[in-house]
Amino acid sequence: MRVALLGGTGDIGEGLALRWARETDHEIVVGSRKAEKAADKAAEYEAELADRGLDREVAGLPNEAAAKGADLVVLSVPPQYAADTVEGIAEALAEDAILVSPAVGMTRDEDGFHYNPPPNADSVTEYVAEAAPDRVSVVGAFHNISANRLADLDEDLDADILVLGGEKDEDAKETVRDLTRAIPGLRPVDAGPLSNAHEVEGITPLLINIAMHNDDMSHVGVTFH
Repeated sequence: MRVALLGGTGDIGEGLALRWARETDHEIVVGSRKAEKAADKAAEYEAELADRGLDREVAGLPNEAAAKGADLVVLSVPPQYAADTVEGIAEALAEDAILVSPAVGMTRDEDGFHYNPPPNADSVTEYVAEAAPDRVSVVGAFHNISANRLADLDEDLDADILVLGGEKDEDAKETVRDLTRAIPGLRPVDAGPLSNAHEVEGITPLLINIAMHNDDMSHVGVTFH
């Protein structure tokens, strides 16, 4: 499987790229708006994996080239750029490609972080779905996990990943659940259709606020029992 991480040079894209490169044999491609930045970051990821005894190739390409032919594309870009990124890669997307949206819109004031969905949608995930071509499946996932913890390969993970998608996208959801299970310590949990994304994305600012006010919970996540 070819997995492209657009915006894979930072935030959650780095963690997913490193973890999937270490734990799977999928083709991992890092995308960026700037080709040089993508190539440099891919080389950094290869070097980090090599330091851990793993000879692994990670490609770095401009976003559109990274998305071309990819089976699964993670939109690990800031929420304000999500729709524009989708529109920019739309023609490159394969007929049955899967788009994964982990982005969460937030604002910050003196009291902390607050959920801030796009002005024309209830959630970033639904915003992405509206911008995406009809031929592709859109799945929401990885909204509530600490990006820093995910990117630290010395960290043992223990978190649930809420996965969202429509009934017609059940196969796509299962693909994302399989990729989630491939990372030790992560458990996929079906959170229903994309219309539930507002509630799922709204958990993220709560977790950040908890981390800010509790020194022993700097990488807090969620598990469900």
